[in-house]
Amino acid sequence: MSESKKASAGFTADEKAAMRERAKEQKVAARRGADDAAALEDVLAKIAEMPDADRAIAERIHALITTTAPHLAPRTWYGQPAYAKDGKVLCFFQAAAKFKTRYSTLGFSDEARLDDGVMWPTSWALTGMTPADEKRIAGIVKRAAG
Repeated sequence: MSESKKASAGFTADEKAAMRERAKEQKVAARRGADDAAALEDVLAKIAEMPDADRAIAERIHALITTTAPHLAPRTWYGQPAYAKDGKVLCFFQAAAKFKTRYSTLGFSDEARLDDGVMWPTSWALTGMTPADEKRIAGIVKRAAG
């Protein structure tokens, strides 16, 4: 079993690495302030580092979000692409390779306006994307971003 998958009383190595990455992101953001261009560069760099399958999905997600909800600010969150509204992460992409899972994830925080009764999904598993999926994701993003 890999180091990142070993059961323990604490966090896995991958989880610890993600937390260190988040702490680093916060320090960088505090130093440079609200530099949207630098934050976008960070997001594009993280996408470029991904394995081919994850990168293809992340590029499409990025394009969909920035086109559908251009008022959302791209930034990294736990080392992954995320999109914020009023300084709070609204949605994020998590590459399958990040935690060695079988699918990537498009997730939404409680800032997203996805409420539907007393229960609704806040994340979707992605193994690829068709034009129909892109249309559905664009609708979800538009609704979430309000």
